[in-house]
Amino acid sequence: MKTELQQLRRYLHDALSVDVVTKPWRVVERLPRFLRERYEFAQTEILETPCLFVIDLNPVEEPPATVRKHLDLLRIKDGRDIIYVRQQVTAYNRKRLIEQKIPFIVPGNQMYLPMLAIDLREHFRQMCAEPVVFSPATQAVVIHTLLHDAKEELIPLDMARRLGYSAMTMTRAFNELEAAKLATTTARGRERCLRFLGTRRETWEKAQPYLRSPVMKRLFIEHHVPLAGLRAGLTALAEYSMLSPPTHPTLVVSGDQWNEFRQHHKVPQIHEADPDGREVQVWSYPPILFARKDVVDPLSLYLSLKEDHDERTQASLDEMMRKLGW
Repeated sequence: MKTELQQLRRYLHDALSVDVVTKPWRVVERLPRFLRERYEFAQTEILETPCLFVIDLNPVEEPPATVRKHLDLLRIKDGRDIIYVRQQVTAYNRKRLIEQKIPFIVPGNQMYLPMLAIDLREHFRQMCAEPVVFSPATQAVVIHTLLHDAKEELIPLDMARRLGYSAMTMTRAFNELEAAKLATTTARGRERCLRFLGTRRETWEKAQPYLRSPVMKRLFIEHHVPLAGLRAGLTALAEYSMLSPPTHPTLVVSGDQWNEFRQHHKVPQIHEADPDGREVQVWSYPPILFARKDVVDPLSLYLSLKEDHDERTQASLDEMMRKLGW
């Protein structure tokens, strides 16, 4: 099972910038024999959510209805969220798993975790399928390009070094951008080069259906908790506009930063209305990549607040975007 877990951890890191630590599941010996023989198990946490990986090692794929029965038996033994993992699942069965709300991961291909509001589908160039929503890595490429030179020619290995992803993840990001018709690729020797097709404004507007809020998790902690991060949310918007700073300051950290901090500190959460609190956001990609001093970049900030229907917030977002001068 070591290889399967390595692939699973690598996929979670590349897709969500989350490093998971797995441990053996001690309940295994109390399971029926047919479950022990078909599956391997590992317990973990993803974004503070206790989970159990159920890794299907059988070469014969079971119907989703049977998988659900198996997972229901496991759910009786443990209250964690159960995630079904298999190296290959047919497109038909993946659809059925989603219909039955079964969380699952096909490493390198698809991740459906409804309890974490994650539905990530990797699209490869040969499939020529338009993505439903960009992966965090693809979104990072878009934001990097719009904040720098939109006409710059991009190379997977170079972008991987700049953004901290693997070369394979950057190749998948290029596939998604090309499938969405935001960019085109050409070959230069052995290198694959990508160039965006439109101006910054055109690219930003055309990319909107594929972009999502980078915020994976929001919580409130007391001021004295020694967590360092960038200014985000309405706190950052006050820096980019005439908006007054909010009562509760907001800071943001990456998933890796948050997990590392929690390993060394107890972080009691408090109610949003607590006057001594501050909001913490955990993002799907490292906010430091595009930060301006100690404030998150305006494009990621816009995506994190665009669903806030407060008129003052929307007016301030419009003001911030006008200042970009596109």
